[in-house]
Amino acid sequence: MKSTTSDDANRRQRRGHGRPTLHDVADAAGVTRITVSRYIREPGKVAPETAARIQAAIEQTGYVPNHQAGQLASGASRIVAALIPNVGHSIFAETIQGLTEGLRDSGRELLLMATGYSLEVEETQLRTLLGWAPGALVVTGRHHTASALQLLRDAHAGGTAVVEIWDHPEHEANAEGFARIGFDHRAVGRTMARHLIEQGHRSLAYVDSGVAEDYRAHERGQGFAAEAKAAGAQVKVLPAGTGDAFDAGRAVLRGLGAESSITAAAFANDHLACGALMEAQALGIAVPGRLALLGFGDFPIGRQLTPALSTMRPPRSEIGQAAAEAVLEALSSGEEPGSRTLPCELIVRGSSIAA
Repeated sequence: MKSTTSDDANRRQRRGHGRPTLHDVADAAGVTRITVSRYIREPGKVAPETAARIQAAIEQTGYVPNHQAGQLASGASRIVAALIPNVGHSIFAETIQGLTEGLRDSGRELLLMATGYSLEVEETQLRTLLGWAPGALVVTGRHHTASALQLLRDAHAGGTAVVEIWDHPEHEANAEGFARIGFDHRAVGRTMARHLIEQGHRSLAYVDSGVAEDYRAHERGQGFAAEAKAAGAQVKVLPAGTGDAFDAGRAVLRGLGAESSITAAAFANDHLACGALMEAQALGIAVPGRLALLGFGDFPIGRQLTPALSTMRPPRSEIGQAAAEAVLEALSSGEEPGSRTLPCELIVRGSSIAA
């Protein structure tokens, strides 16, 4: 006849399909299953000596927590879902890094998807993500399809924290009540135009993103044009081509170089601006003497060119960190996450101002 201890071990093995279980960790650490569970959920609430024993037991047994089962048991989701336009683009990669670091050690799992700037893809991905019943949703921007907006409204009404990042217009009512963490892109466009006007330029161009659904770049262009016109300057908004941004910037520069009236241009992003700056060098067009150039993003390549690229530095990582803070506070308190406006800084280098 098998002992009770052996029967218990066999039952635990069957229940775990041969994998180490919570019971195994508790036995190895000499604590209760409840203590192990508490350590996995909120390690800071377990005494340091006990936590060290449990962690050693986890490593010894090879135990991997089943978060899905824990979520079902507690009824509380550990998932934070985020929709980002492009996970490979450096401007968003830093936001993802900030979000990841902000959620680290919180017991929350980040579920990430890339929309490719498509509102229709965002809607499809929202439906998929909501099937996982996330505790919080982080979406990029405030522009959504009607169906996606209704999905967000329903999730919000059901208690899911919703945070819109990279977008926080100063004078637009937030009718939906979602938290917003970012900055006003029209205001950034106005800052870009003012800088070039202050350098004495009266005929300006804004080179817009070639991506139709890059609404934030378009809004910067709207702010740029409005500020230039208010100052009595001439302004043109020129769409960049699609495809490789450096090549698109080079192509735009050839047109700007041939149009002698325009003496300064701002670009939707640094890659376009860097392509233009490299083409200007190839064609012998003096920057900033003949044509002043200004980008957006503060990408590393812009600092390596001669002259170095003047640009706007957005709070890329800070947006992710602030979003994580807002989400964790909302999930902890049960209250609405707060909105935050973060600064976007003008970085003046040689491409827009003479030494």
